[in-house]
Amino acid sequence: MNRRMILYMPLQIIKLQALIMLVPAAVSLFYHEKSGWSFVITAAGALLLSIAGTAIINPKNKTIYAKEGFVIVALTWLMMSILGAAPFVISGEIPHFVDALFESVSGFTTTGASILRDVEIMSRGMLFWRSLTHWLGGMGILVFVMAIVNLSDSPIHIMRAEMPGPIVGKLAPKAKKTAKILYIIYIAITAIEILFLKLGGMTMFDAVVHSLATAGTGGFGIKNTSIGGYSPYIQWVITVFMALFGINFNIYYLLIAGKIKSVLKSSEMWVYFGIMAGATALIAYNTSSLYDNISELIRHSAFQVSSIITTTGFSTTDFNLWPGFSKAILLLLMVCGACAGSTAGGLKVSRILILFKAMNREFNKMVHPRSVQVLRLEGKPLDENVINNCLTYFVLYCLINVVCIFLTSFDKFNLETSITATISCINNIGPAFGAAGPASNYADFSVFSKLVLSAGMLLGRLEIFPMLLAVAPATWIKK
Repeated sequence: MNRRMILYMPLQIIKLQALIMLVPAAVSLFYHEKSGWSFVITAAGALLLSIAGTAIINPKNKTIYAKEGFVIVALTWLMMSILGAAPFVISGEIPHFVDALFESVSGFTTTGASILRDVEIMSRGMLFWRSLTHWLGGMGILVFVMAIVNLSDSPIHIMRAEMPGPIVGKLAPKAKKTAKILYIIYIAITAIEILFLKLGGMTMFDAVVHSLATAGTGGFGIKNTSIGGYSPYIQWVITVFMALFGINFNIYYLLIAGKIKSVLKSSEMWVYFGIMAGATALIAYNTSSLYDNISELIRHSAFQVSSIITTTGFSTTDFNLWPGFSKAILLLLMVCGACAGSTAGGLKVSRILILFKAMNREFNKMVHPRSVQVLRLEGKPLDENVINNCLTYFVLYCLINVVCIFLTSFDKFNLETSITATISCINNIGPAFGAAGPASNYADFSVFSKLVLSAGMLLGRLEIFPMLLAVAPATWIKK
């Protein structure tokens, strides 16, 4: 194991994170806020730590393999989250470290769960930082670093460990070029959303922070009513862009390359759109008595479906007050998630398709023991390793949810709150039901539960394996 690279890479990322913190510092300066100093102090400390650490370690061999890639990603995200919490504490806007850490982890993992009772009293610089963490965490900060600098001789292992979904392929022969393509697409769609929101009358600040949060499918709002206080036009724009960021980014690359037939053959994309359309129709039918007219009914139904399946977590209405059937649909969407290779959380549509295909194959084997069936996805045969990986992931996913639900149940909340808050955090959604609904927050959870849910957010965003491998004794034993 290349132990020096395991320490060297996170320290280099921290250096970049420190420089990025100067952006919200500039926002604070622009609005004449004192909170900017908290970013400057944090950035200075992080730069000193990074420069000193990398000078001492300075590995000659920069090759990493799959095992190192998983550990580097886990350690980097933990360090980023701790550093990201510092400005909240230093500024005094979130004085307690565990609360600040929860907010930071929620930001980088694009969960959007918050402990803030009144978000509107936060400074502009801090609100911008919260949304920026979503944007950085959405596509992956290590992927961002790979797109601009060379820190490793084997970047594909970093990319596979950080990118969400069961299959990570290259868009170009080199992983660095793939990372560049992904971020160019990511930046372009974010910029287009900013334009559309501005056309709807949003201020530039509001348009930027909401676009950053939408792009990362994060959901940190800057209003206590989330998106509920904005116009129907704004709500529809965000609905559409949440759905767009839930699509596999390979689809956008294929569109740019003019490979329309390949796009139209994407079974994952069509299933994703089908789930959204079906869920919207069912919820609209079930909640029809709650709204005054058909346009309002469809708008709220479509918005919440898009928000939950893409794990963004914005809201336009308190869906905690919806009938049980509609809430059950939202709960299923929380678990489902959007497409692999997007910025969304959850199990992912492609992984669910693989699980159903594997289940169907086992049924066929029982009926026809001698039959041989090759599973396919997007017209291509699936490697057995991918299938086994999905099955293992699903088992671990269920076990982690059960453990976290059990641990958070020690709090005073009812079972609905404990179950849905855990599922929401592990799937990186944010709002849940009960005391953690869209009209509430996570402020009243105990310190212990906040730490458990923070761990759940990291496990969910990094898709379990990097975090577990980082703490597994077998990872560190030489063979």
